[in-house]
Amino acid sequence: MKAHAVQLEQAWEDKEANYEKANRLVADAEVNAGDLIVLPETFPTCFSMNVELTTDGEPEKTETFLADLAQRYEVWVTSGMTIPSDSNEKGRNVSVTLSPEGKRIGCYAKTHPAAIYGEHESYDAGDEVITFPMGGFTACPFICYDLRFPEIFRIGANKGADLFTVIANWPAVRIEHWVTLLQARAIENLAYVIGVNRTGNDPELEYCGRTVIIDPHGKILTDAGTTEKIVSAEIDLNMVMEW
Repeated sequence: MKAHAVQLEQAWEDKEANYEKANRLVADAEVNAGDLIVLPETFPTCFSMNVELTTDGEPEKTETFLADLAQRYEVWVTSGMTIPSDSNEKGRNVSVTLSPEGKRIGCYAKTHPAAIYGEHESYDAGDEVITFPMGGFTACPFICYDLRFPEIFRIGANKGADLFTVIANWPAVRIEHWVTLLQARAIENLAYVIGVNRTGNDPELEYCGRTVIIDPHGKILTDAGTTEKIVSAEIDLNMVMEW
């Protein structure tokens, strides 16, 4: 399977602009049936705490966009988005995965909202680590700040995960932590890790990308650097099994 990590300079609270950016980058990549496309955290709206805006029609509209992308290229698609929370007026920051048929096969809610940015005041925390089969792999999705908590990755590994996706809006000021922790999670769990970050700026923060695909030895297979682009790498289930 080939993994394609989409590093966007996301447009603030502009769903249509972000859909267009993703479409353009994917169209320029060499994507084949059965591949995996991964988009960043809160893909359509950026890391906005405006729950009314981010969840207004987003679950249906964004999932329709992602399903179309999956079906058009006959690929797996993992992406961030926000959905309303069942409990109150807050939302949930989630990672959804769709099959090449455009069917949702997994929806993970971020376990650790980033309190330093007040995320917990707008989005409820999830309470479950999920895994699911994807192209021969057992995939386990996480989101941004979750990366700092190795215990939940070990839960995923104990459920059989050999491929972790970590989608993020990870600020430039702590970018070395991002790369180092992604490598650590790969090494300690003997698994591939795909870390997809954004680049550019929002009204509060600067981002510098460093989207990476890492093998189970901790080797960085590809690094997107700081600009908007899509990077790709082969991920090999046999390599995981041998290691």
